[in-house]
Amino acid sequence: MASPTVNVESVTDLLNDCLSKFGFEVYALKTGWYNVVLAPSLRLAHPDDTLAVVVLSTPSMFELAFLPFMENTGCHGVSDPIDQCVKHYINSAISQSFPGQNVDVSYDYEMLPSRKPKFLAQTAAHVSGAAFYYRQSDVNDHPWGKKKMFGVCVHPRFGGWFAIRALLVFRGVTVGSEFVQPTPPDCVPSREDRIQLLESFNLRWQDWSYRNIVAPVQTYSKIQRDYFSTPPAQRFALLKTWGLLQKEDKQEDPQSHIQIQVN
Repeated sequence: MASPTVNVESVTDLLNDCLSKFGFEVYALKTGWYNVVLAPSLRLAHPDDTLAVVVLSTPSMFELAFLPFMENTGCHGVSDPIDQCVKHYINSAISQSFPGQNVDVSYDYEMLPSRKPKFLAQTAAHVSGAAFYYRQSDVNDHPWGKKKMFGVCVHPRFGGWFAIRALLVFRGVTVGSEFVQPTPPDCVPSREDRIQLLESFNLRWQDWSYRNIVAPVQTYSKIQRDYFSTPPAQRFALLKTWGLLQKEDKQEDPQSHIQIQVN
């Protein structure tokens, strides 16, 4: 039996209707675009024409989604509050927009039993056209010799002030040949700026400077910077000082039990 073919815009429009008001962006891709640039051990176990969507959080997510989530729902257990928040909104969007659809959801923090990530977030963002993934190989005659410099994605509007949160794979749903792979915007075209970007990201990431390699339309607010500058083990204490962990003993949100298959 042939897999159903869908209109990509209809899928992304439905997700955007649910997620954009909370500070998220969605970008569609074919799993084949992702798989072709990776080693076999890192590929997704889906046919090449399978529809997938990568979800990003923008700077406004903290105020539009995270703080209301903490105030209204609270945090359960010891898992990261941001991770719980993102999962809540993505699960809600899928259940509202695609009831009954089998969607494999992989989050940026999840690992396989082999300790490899469930998906390579920056690769997914690049092949979807969401953000350009700048790597050492993108610098001609680079000055680092044999030193390894890790790559980083740059968003055309937010620079480095965003995060790649999840990959949604619509199991059994294929995309036709009319869906052409977009080219991510090359917003750091010069060799000098690429050197500055990778050195800032690898050597001085704590000062946030790499995020401003392009002029962003929005950055993290002060309260958001305070949160992410706090070591993870101390963030629960910070949230308590903000009065946002009062409901941690509240009955768990029913949305957290939505049956969505995870890779």
